[in-house]
Amino acid sequence: MMAHRKKSDLPTKVCPVCERPFSWRARWKHQWDQIVYCSKRCSSQRWRRGKSVPTVGDA
Repeated sequence: MMAHRKKSDLPTKVCPVCERPFSWRARWKHQWDQIVYCSKRCSSQRWRRGKSVPTVGDA
């Protein structure tokens, strides 16, 4: 089990779908190396990875 740490000292990863950083959680302690996505939502939308989101000015 991890020793008590400040939140700023926890390991982090970047989600490949939303490109936001997320940090280690106690419930992920046994699977941290296999965790790729920050949430179930990003995991279910992984097919969108790398596709650009259309903006108002795009035609």
